[in-house]
Amino acid sequence: MFRIDLNSDLGESFGAYRMEGDEEIIKYVTSVNVACGWHAGDPMVMDRTVKLAKKYGAGIGAHPGYPDLMGFGRRKMILSPMEIKNYMKYQIGALDAFVRSEGLKMQHVAPHGALGNACQYDREISRAICEAVCEVDKELMIYYCAGAVLGQEARRMGLQTASEIFADRAYEEDLSLVPRSRPGSMITDEEEAVLRSIRMIKEGKVTTIGGKDVDIKGDTLCVHGDGPKAMEFVKKICRALAGEGIELKNIKQ
Repeated sequence: MFRIDLNSDLGESFGAYRMEGDEEIIKYVTSVNVACGWHAGDPMVMDRTVKLAKKYGAGIGAHPGYPDLMGFGRRKMILSPMEIKNYMKYQIGALDAFVRSEGLKMQHVAPHGALGNACQYDREISRAICEAVCEVDKELMIYYCAGAVLGQEARRMGLQTASEIFADRAYEEDLSLVPRSRPGSMITDEEEAVLRSIRMIKEGKVTTIGGKDVDIKGDTLCVHGDGPKAMEFVKKICRALAGEGIELKNIKQ
């Protein structure tokens, strides 16, 4: 029996700017990564998203990023380890207030955007993130991009980890994600994305943008909630996984 946690980045509206589909997508996923107000999200959005997660029984994780609303957290920033550590504490704590107010416990932390990409190789940034989590709550799990040193650093500090794979992103041979600025970085063909996801889960293989097959380990599968067809894609991938005998189950169950 194959099983996978299905997650999505939600709560990424901000003020009058709305990302549509959260209310539908959350019905199908088993975990959610909630924006904490720095790349997206605000107190009203966080409150609404946490309440939705409670309603549908999805595990709640913080999705902290760089303080970059205009760039949606996808631009690189040069920060000291102490700045990164405290920025993580700040964002995790903000979301945790809403989680606790609903009588729930936060499940994980999944770094967003450029911050998450930096964790592929940057041990200093990865350690700063893990130190923040250790000092806030050592029971929080770290979601890390497959192959990233963040996973190694988290395990070294005694944290639980989950290797995250992406249904709709292209990979380099070293398992880093192809930069969004490059053609082919996003898998826009839904059938291709579904087949890639099934293969990653069942075979532990993915074809890179250069056409080479490489090994990949996935504990949680991410479908981005900000795509134009995100809602339809989530439904389609759930049907396809069920048809392949792949059980969708929260990572901690």
